[in-house]
Amino acid sequence: GWFRHLLRKSKPRSVESSLNTNHSSSSPSLSSAESSGSYPITSLGGSSCLASVSDISSSGSARWAKSYDVCICHSEVDLELVEELVSYLEAQPQRFRCFLQQRDATPGSAMVTELCDAVQNSHCWVMLITPGFLRDPWCKYQMHQALAEAPLANGRTIPVLKDVDRKDYPVELRNLYYICMVLKENSFRQIRDTVARYLQELCRSSSGRIE
Repeated sequence: GWFRHLLRKSKPRSVESSLNTNHSSSSPSLSSAESSGSYPITSLGGSSCLASVSDISSSGSARWAKSYDVCICHSEVDLELVEELVSYLEAQPQRFRCFLQQRDATPGSAMVTELCDAVQNSHCWVMLITPGFLRDPWCKYQMHQALAEAPLANGRTIPVLKDVDRKDYPVELRNLYYICMVLKENSFRQIRDTVARYLQELCRSSSGRIE
């Protein structure tokens, strides 16, 4: 009887407050932007929507079904610019996972295998179309692999034109809108917003199917 009586006794207030204090102090400190879990995204039409960082970063998110969020398809002569883009994307609150061939390819593996695996294991593909890209057969091969993986214009393939005339825009991509890189910072933001929007729509559609 005394043991049952002991179990019925409520916790002292001091113990509860101590537990609450410990729980709150264990969570990492966040900036005001990060704690809100949202940032504005500008759509193609110019309107703004809200992409939730927590939605696409939760443990049950469809985002984690693939190894990478973004695969950057580029020519070797554009490596310096691509490294800047990768650093920018990986530093965002979403911590986008980027595949960069020179950094992430497995040493000793076949180039074709690595390129195909990178395309298949990425949600989005950024095509940095420059004069070097148009001359590089590997870039064209990777572009064709991406288009075969997702032939419909659903936001997964993101063409970015730099120092290329409209008439030289690859015929295979003519049904897709592209980003024209004039100001680097603006283009980086557009790429970020496009990837975030796709991941958010992916997570929404996935959760809808589960429900």
